[in-house]
Amino acid sequence: MTAETTTIATTPDALTAEIEILAPPDRVFAALTEQPQLFLWWGREPSVELTSFEMDARVGGHWQFTCIPNSKRPADAIAAQLEQNAAQEFIAHGEVLEIDPPRLLIWSWTANWHRDPLLATVVRWELTPTRSGTLVRVTHSGLANDAAAHKDYNSGWVGVLRLLNGFLSED
Repeated sequence: MTAETTTIATTPDALTAEIEILAPPDRVFAALTEQPQLFLWWGREPSVELTSFEMDARVGGHWQFTCIPNSKRPADAIAAQLEQNAAQEFIAHGEVLEIDPPRLLIWSWTANWHRDPLLATVVRWELTPTRSGTLVRVTHSGLANDAAAHKDYNSGWVGVLRLLNGFLSED
């Protein structure tokens, strides 16, 4: 059984999505920080083919994922921006800024499909124990100057949380 209570709140600079997952915080945290697990669940995104996910889960450690567009992916503003940036694959990367297992993970996020592919934004993962599992809240901030990315992440982070939830519900 899984919880499908995903919500989202937005401001001009940030958006927050959350879901309750029926797994303990330490299990959720492991899925967010252990490289083999990240590759398994993040790679289930149907619109792209994940080719790598690297994670060095310590303050100052680097992370990166690379994927190629799925040939069935519809053309959208993000795909157009990727093409305008002369990129053949989606690459997001950053640095772990803060880590407090199993409740907090913060990393910088730079993506080559942003209008400014050098702009670093911030992704904050907060895990709160609940009676039945963990409330997972992800906040992506620093998006005020990229309306297309802000709009895409509105559904993007909800989708990421659903992938995480699906993976953890298999345990």
